[in-house]
Amino acid sequence: MSENMDMSEIAANLPDAAALSQQDSLGLVNALKNKIRNMASQRVDILETISPNVRKRVDVLRELQCQHDQFEAKFLEERAALESKYQKLYEPLYTKRYEIVNGVVEVGVTDEAAAGQGGENASEEKGVPNFWLTAMKTHEVLAEEITERDEVALKYLKDIKWCRIDDPKGFKLEFFFDTNPYFKNSVLTKTYHMIDEDEPILEKAIGTEIEWYPGKCLTQKLLKKKPRKGSKNAKPITKTENCESFFNFFNPPQVPDDDEDLDDDTAEELQNQMEQDYEVGSTIRDKIIPHAVSWFTGEAAQGDGFDATDNDEDDEDEDEDEDDEEDEDEDGKMRTRTKTRRKQKQEEAICWGQEGRKDATRGRPAG
Repeated sequence: MSENMDMSEIAANLPDAAALSQQDSLGLVNALKNKIRNMASQRVDILETISPNVRKRVDVLRELQCQHDQFEAKFLEERAALESKYQKLYEPLYTKRYEIVNGVVEVGVTDEAAAGQGGENASEEKGVPNFWLTAMKTHEVLAEEITERDEVALKYLKDIKWCRIDDPKGFKLEFFFDTNPYFKNSVLTKTYHMIDEDEPILEKAIGTEIEWYPGKCLTQKLLKKKPRKGSKNAKPITKTENCESFFNFFNPPQVPDDDEDLDDDTAEELQNQMEQDYEVGSTIRDKIIPHAVSWFTGEAAQGDGFDATDNDEDDEDEDEDEDDEEDEDEDGKMRTRTKTRRKQKQEEAICWGQEGRKDATRGRPAG
């Protein structure tokens, strides 16, 4: 195969270019170009060390790799089209779910049955109370984010939706709330900008600024301190302090504009926060929204549990994992946040930036 590949030939082999916009088609071709350039830059050093016969075999393997990459480009295009197709099929089901959950329509219950199950109180109970709160609390990742103070506000949650965004690439979550005594917003959003959706590589996340009513902010708590003895001011000293809350999800960690002074420990801590934030967002998108009913009933939790039983090799390494603090729940099952995160990281390689822990645009890998 020639060193300078004919990129028009690759573009011609891409599937049904008419199905894509001109910009998307160009993006696929450029992705192939970049992949081939990367292969070429790595090939230079390797091929100089091998014999001519081996090099001929490697050239044939490179042709196979090129064919694979063309199929991969086709796969990504068709997958996007397939996701779009089925997302449209899901929408009427989500709309029906919303109507039932929020009591917009009544199904399966007659007036006679309602009267027989509690009279007036039963008829006043519309929809499925606490549907989204229960569904989210059933999932281990989200249960760790929701505090008791959050639960009262999350009872007003009517629906959660998500959609893809194209410029920049990524996705957006939308949380629809009924009128409530905690904040003015009827919709809270969380948007994830991705450098690469298929890896995925997270660039940044943006959340809605919540308009809290006075004294109702759930992300802060009021601390009162008694004045010192003999102090002229007899009034208690009050101050606010940030606290744990699910609603911190809408104020995600941000990479500072000037991160030159960030040390490795601070950068690593920020990366961990961003990874955890993405884990929560992707869990809501991929688990909760499409399977909310199964999480509400608990059926999804039965099939989604993490088997904490380790093999013999893991048992031998227990001393090395002393930092993994384990808590035993009421059922006697061992739960570790570290293990849950470890499983998630195995499924999705999330990077802050393209190569390193710091600013992706500068491409400075961690030392």
